[in-house]
Amino acid sequence: MKALVKTEPGPGLTLTEVPKPAPGPDDVLIRVRKTGVCGTDMHIWNWDEWAARTVPTPLVTGHEFAGEIVELGRNVTDLKVGQRCSGEGHLIGHSSRQARSGRFHLDPETRGVGVNAPGAFAEYMVLPAFNVIPLPDAIDDEIGAILDPLGNAVHTALSFDLVGEDVLITGAGPIGIMAAAVARHVGARHVVITDLSEERLALAARVADVVTVNPAREDLRDVAARLKLVQGFDVGLEMSGSQAALDQMVEALIMGGRIALLGIPPGKSPVDWSRIVFKALTIKGVYGREIFETWYKMIAMLENGLGVREVITHRMPADQFERAFEIMGGGSSGKVVLDWG
Repeated sequence: MKALVKTEPGPGLTLTEVPKPAPGPDDVLIRVRKTGVCGTDMHIWNWDEWAARTVPTPLVTGHEFAGEIVELGRNVTDLKVGQRCSGEGHLIGHSSRQARSGRFHLDPETRGVGVNAPGAFAEYMVLPAFNVIPLPDAIDDEIGAILDPLGNAVHTALSFDLVGEDVLITGAGPIGIMAAAVARHVGARHVVITDLSEERLALAARVADVVTVNPAREDLRDVAARLKLVQGFDVGLEMSGSQAALDQMVEALIMGGRIALLGIPPGKSPVDWSRIVFKALTIKGVYGREIFETWYKMIAMLENGLGVREVITHRMPADQFERAFEIMGGGSSGKVVLDWG
C-alpha cells in the first residue's frame, strides 16, 4: 500500500510502498479515506528536538483520519465491515490507576498513533476496536478527519461552564478557532479571540461568531471596555503556546477567573505566579481528549448544528503531501485535508 513514512531521522516524509497491515484479534483494518495534517505532524516533518527523541524510524505517520472498516479481528463483535469510522489516536494501557478508574486520557502508558505506533497517512491502517469511533451519516469523511483536533478544542472549551460567560481565547489556529465555535455553540456571551495573523483572524470571523483582536494593534482593555465587561473576562482558553499571550490573559481575567491551558510554550517560560495567586486564578492543563466523553459530546454538537467545516481551508490528494506541509508551515492556513482516494 501507499504510505507517508518517516524513513530515517531528519526533515521530511517519503511517499512509498509498505506492506498492508493485518489486524490482530482485537483490532480492525480500516481503509483510510481522508486525513488531516496536524501541528504534531509538522513537528515530525521538521524533525525538531521533540520528534527526534520521541518518534522511532521508520514509521508511518499521521493520526487524524476518517475511513471504512474492511476487516475485523476474530474477537471483534460490536463493529461491522463497511462501517464508516474515525478513531481515538491515543493507545492506552490497562494497568495504571488512571486507566483502571476510567480516566483513560490520563494513562501514563499512552502511545500515539502516528507518533509511537504506525499511523493513518496510508491507504490502510490497523486500530484497536476499543479506539474506533463509528461515524453517523450526518458527519462526512472530511469532518470525520478533523474530529481529533476538534476533540482538543471541545475538551479545552468544556473544561469550565461557559454558559453566559465572557471568554478570551488566545491563538487563532484551527483548534483555537474551533474552540471559539464551541464556546458560542454552548452559550458563552462574548467570545474574543486574539492572534498576530490577520489571515487567521479573518478565518476565525468566518467560522465563528467572535470578536477578533490583533494584540499588536489593539489593547485588550479597550476591547473589554467596548464590550462593557466591568471586571474582565471570566474564562480564558490559551491555545497559542505564547508566554506573552498567557501574560495578557492573566491580566485580562477577573478575580477568580479560570484558564484552560492547551498551548505549549517552547522550552521553559518565566511565569509571574504572584499575579496568578493574587487574582485567585484556576489553571487547568488540558491534554488530548477525554476518552470517550469528548467524542460523545462533539458528535452530538455536530449533529445539533455546530459548524466547523470552514476551518478546512485546503483539500488535496495525498500525493501532494509536500505542498500540504508547505501550506501548513506557512502559518496562515486552517486545516489541510489529504484525500487518499
